[in-house]
Amino acid sequence: MTHVEFEVNRSEHPLDVVERLASDHDWTFDRAEDDEMSVSVSGGWTDYHIAFTWIEDMEAVHIGCAFDLKVPDRLQTEVLKLVALINEQLWVGHFDLWTRENVVMFRHSLLLAGGAEPNHGQCEMLLRTATEACERYYQAFQFV
Repeated sequence: MTHVEFEVNRSEHPLDVVERLASDHDWTFDRAEDDEMSVSVSGGWTDYHIAFTWIEDMEAVHIGCAFDLKVPDRLQTEVLKLVALINEQLWVGHFDLWTRENVVMFRHSLLLAGGAEPNHGQCEMLLRTATEACERYYQAFQFV
């Protein structure tokens, strides 16, 4: 299959929409680089650390949502089993165990191929999907 490249002109950077969303909700955020942004959101069980990344060559906004849970090496196998069981139930996104840092993270992406522009509702749903999944399964991860 041949890869076709074309230039996409967007009216604004996709993370600008996420930045406005965070500002509207008075969430703490940091955007040190154009293509990366972090947001802190308080949940019912814990605070969530959410990283948004614009991946130019894939035309996607990636979200990674982590919470304060360090998985001891001796429990990695059990947590991986739990992750597999949880992922079977999810319609969008998935959980990962990042073994280098020993943290559980929910990941998902908003594809914007062909120059599609993200809107406030899409970005809010991306963030809500991540935090609701983490809230729903937080206690299961704590139990293991």
